Amino acid sequence: MSRAERLARLNSLLAGPNYRSRQFLEEALQVSRAQLTRDISYLRDRLNHPIVYDRSKGGYRLDAAAAHAGQQYELPGLWLSAEEIHALLTINHLLANLDAGGLLAPHVSPLIDRLTCMLADGTGSAQDLARRIVVQTVGARRLHLPDFQRIGTALLRRKRLLIVYHARGRDEESEREISPQRLIHYRDNWYLDAWCHLRTELRSFSVDVIRHVSEVERSAIEVPQEELDAKLGSGYGIFAGRSVQWAELRFTPHAARWVAAETWHRQQEGRFDAEAHYWLRLPYADPTELVMDILRHLPEVEVRGPESLQRAVLERVEAGLRHLHGGNTET
Repeated sequence: MSRAERLARLNSLLAGPNYRSRQFLEEALQVSRAQLTRDISYLRDRLNHPIVYDRSKGGYRLDAAAAHAGQQYELPGLWLSAEEIHALLTINHLLANLDAGGLLAPHVSPLIDRLTCMLADGTGSAQDLARRIVVQTVGARRLHLPDFQRIGTALLRRKRLLIVYHARGRDEESEREISPQRLIHYRDNWYLDAWCHLRTELRSFSVDVIRHVSEVERSAIEVPQEELDAKLGSGYGIFAGRSVQWAELRFTPHAARWVAAETWHRQQEGRFDAEAHYWLRLPYADPTELVMDILRHLPEVEVRGPESLQRAVLERVEAGLRHLHGGNTET
């Protein structure tokens, strides 16, 4: 049997009401005396199993008192190889270095401590991952953990929320009762799609500017997935809407080396022409975010349509030039 199966079997044998002799365990597991010693030490020292030996009874068993007291000493039903533990530690390291992922830290840290202990034989450690893997986030905004947890709890319990929301554009606060529908993690920040009972329509709320959250003991209304996608998922980026247009962009052969490998929208269409230009066609409702992404690629992108998008990009460029030159675009 594999090591994982052997350890699981040993755990099961020791968890019974009877003390198990060394000979009994060796025969049941078909292992040598030295191997049994190593397995018992691994469970006791690495996984914190409360294994005790009673000389008068001549055997081993799990300490029932420790188990009854709720001592955490195993991963129920989960026996991992070193490679699997490495994978989990790597994922945790990635999450821990993201501001959004850091929200999970209080809940997963006991598990990570256990996994780190399991790898303490020199095959690797969580500390080494911090040196080998570097995660950098740009533009992530800080969240208030208790409020984020209340939002997540109400979302899953299907309860309404009473929130105080700060609209950055107008620099105003308002109190809203909302029916949360889904949480979206987009470009290192969290957004809450919800039915706003004040505006009687679907809205997307930036979670970091929700100032206060309290659960309302009324059931949240359910919005069909199709309606959510039509209203909030059909546009470009986080700016949604029902009136969808299609942008057509042409990138230079040089820029195409990168853009052709990128996903700007799940419904995008891309192709190369005979001159190695890359043509990207994608839907948008509100041009705000799309314009910002287009500006990142100037001068190696050309907006071929629609005209309204061309004007929006041009106006943004001209406004930037005026700002740079103190209101005068002449050089």
